[in-house]
Amino acid sequence: MASFSEYLPYAFALIIAIPFLVLLRQFVHSYINLKNQEIKLLSVKSNSENKAQAYERMTLFLERIKPSNLIQRFDKDLAIHEFIFLTEKTINEEFEYNSSQQLYLGKNSWQNIIDSKLALIDLLHKTYEGLGSNANLEEFKTIFIVNYMNDDDYISATIEDLRREILIVA
Repeated sequence: MASFSEYLPYAFALIIAIPFLVLLRQFVHSYINLKNQEIKLLSVKSNSENKAQAYERMTLFLERIKPSNLIQRFDKDLAIHEFIFLTEKTINEEFEYNSSQQLYLGKNSWQNIIDSKLALIDLLHKTYEGLGSNANLEEFKTIFIVNYMNDDDYISATIEDLRREILIVA
């Protein structure tokens, strides 16, 4: 019996320590789970901020390529073909600069942006082909805007689609 009494303090300490260790383990486990959830929330928040920035950048791109904004960009003394070249180059460069935003946009929205860009470039060329050889740059710009206004306003429609999509995503 003497040998059992020697181990009694250790047994008592073990009986006290086991529940404490179990509670400590549960606390650490729940703390780790909470931290993982916090990381996921921060990731989702960051992703939604990236999406919002992508929609903003592509809306800005579309606003910049509206004919009313394009006709004011370059020198008035340019030849029509120079204006078309510089305008098309500007549109393509800005599009390429923003092309990484497709990661955050819906597939349909991205396709609408591409279609708007291509339709605008096509309108530039069709307007040029429809002009007489005596036309100057101011006449070209006027006819270009009139042709755009007579056609569907595909740029504004794409911007409106982006607005609707960001409301759904956000």
